[in-house]
Amino acid sequence: MKNFDSQFRDLPDYIIKITEEIWEGRGLDTLRRYYGDTLPVRTPAGLTQGNENVIAATMGTLAEFPDRTLLGEDVIWCGDEDAGFLSSHRIFSTATHRGHGVFGPPTSKRLQFRIIADCYCIDNQITDEWMIRDLGAVVRQLGLDPQRFAADQIEQEGGAEHAKRPFTPDQDVAGPYQSRGNEHPLGLRYAEFLERIMNAELRAVRETYDRAVQLELPGGVTEHGRDAADRFWLGLRSAFPFAEFKVHHIIGRQDAGMADRAAVRWSLTGTHDGVGAFSPPTGAPVHVMGISHAEFGPRGLNREWVLFDESAIWKQILLHKG
Repeated sequence: MKNFDSQFRDLPDYIIKITEEIWEGRGLDTLRRYYGDTLPVRTPAGLTQGNENVIAATMGTLAEFPDRTLLGEDVIWCGDEDAGFLSSHRIFSTATHRGHGVFGPPTSKRLQFRIIADCYCIDNQITDEWMIRDLGAVVRQLGLDPQRFAADQIEQEGGAEHAKRPFTPDQDVAGPYQSRGNEHPLGLRYAEFLERIMNAELRAVRETYDRAVQLELPGGVTEHGRDAADRFWLGLRSAFPFAEFKVHHIIGRQDAGMADRAAVRWSLTGTHDGVGAFSPPTGAPVHVMGISHAEFGPRGLNREWVLFDESAIWKQILLHKG
């Protein structure tokens, strides 16, 4: 790992170790070393820039969830020592709601939820990031629902005229990472599958998934089987039937001792014109930021993780409604 600290043997080791050092090790100050001074961080909630903003957000989260753990399930990555690496880090997080914060007064409820963070890593630093947290899973375990939480957010931020806008492409800034990933056939295969689904080729579900596929979906939902996959993707696409689907980044990997796997970052941008997961239609302009991971077995795609932030989608719809 050229220009990385000698303690890191490879990129997954770097990502997993610094995540543990920052959160469980309470090394928030190390963010000034591991995160770039001007790093852009894009989440469904909005865009922030700079490591000081990351430190502030991390402190706020730990004040609310002081025992939070971030367990690295996988790091799907591409790149090299000269151009830098892109890691798509899937995390299973646990936490107890013990402090005041954005989720209201403490409830002492125990939470489990996932995050996927795409990070550009070069010279021992992260200098570009896209991150999605399963906020739908968080709020449901706190006894709320994503639509109600979004409405409460708007009210707390001063109403529709003053509330912070969720992330949309017009807010974006150019970061140092400009690649679209690698050309591995597994990544291309998974991206092609997502494009077929979004183009209404629903037969792709039965042609691609193992019939016993395990699905980890937004809201902390676990499902199994092709019918569940069909319902999920149809529910999303039918809510935004004319939205433009874009694939932004593709990684495919085959590593010894691990399943064949892929990571794809994608988006839907358009209007809320259809019935489906966010009924009834409102005509609201909506941007959906999504990241998906997939594992392949001998009978097709047999495990899939899909993340987007339901509350950010509802917030866009409610802001449009005023």
